[in-house]
Amino acid sequence: MRRWIALAAVLPTIFLGAPAHAMSGGYVALGDSFTAGPMIPRHQGSPWACLRSDHNYPSLVARALQPAAFSDVSCSAATIADMSRPQKVLFGQNPPQLDAVTPDASLVTISIGGNDVGFSKTLYTCAGLSLSAPAGAPCMKHFGGTLDRRIVETAPRVAAVLRTVHVRAPRARVFVVGYLRLLPARTGCWPGVPTAAGDVPYLDRIERSVNAMLAEEARRAGAGFVDAYRGGTGHDMCASHKWVEGILLTHAAAPVHPNAAGMRVVADRVLAAIGGSQEVAGDQ
Repeated sequence: MRRWIALAAVLPTIFLGAPAHAMSGGYVALGDSFTAGPMIPRHQGSPWACLRSDHNYPSLVARALQPAAFSDVSCSAATIADMSRPQKVLFGQNPPQLDAVTPDASLVTISIGGNDVGFSKTLYTCAGLSLSAPAGAPCMKHFGGTLDRRIVETAPRVAAVLRTVHVRAPRARVFVVGYLRLLPARTGCWPGVPTAAGDVPYLDRIERSVNAMLAEEARRAGAGFVDAYRGGTGHDMCASHKWVEGILLTHAAAPVHPNAAGMRVVADRVLAAIGGSQEVAGDQ
């Protein structure tokens, strides 16, 4: 009997890579669709149109840590503005996400900024442009320095969110969670992932810049940074063992979003960061 009790105690460690122990305070998860996990079975919470999965990384982290309270207020399509204002969604609205951050929170994770830069929309635009020049770089020509400017403009807004979190939950450990790798470094897989050959390294550089910005703002705010991009080579949208789905789906997930395997990876890295190992942006 004692053997079965011991086995039950370590099962969360086996599957999620973190010790199983109850966390005295609450855990609040803020974020966009890369947090919510749209179309990963099963959806939970309200409003329904936020498309939060019960297998997104906050839910997996919460199961491992067993916090006194757990509030996942992430919502698909969320921007930084939706941290402090209601977000209108189909048949309802998501309250301002920062309202969930209270003084009794012990842990807050934040993954935001991608929609402010417009990265997902950019990929769809680039997919259309790739039809005109699959061997060229029509997307880079179309956007020029626009995306780089958006990243610079987004940085102080991320900083403002982090300051508000620290004021609302002064004793909480705060972690900014980066974005999983979307594309390979050089060679794409057109037409499976319709991105022109010359645009693949351009878009990969933009994503790395987004993650580097988030890492820097986390450092400035005294928060931790969880690098989800690291180790993504061979797990991007072009890979067979992908963590992020392409436009043509192979697993249950929204196009250009993490699948269940990707969410497990991010959960493991959040748990590792909570355990004391700081992550650094970059492909290693």
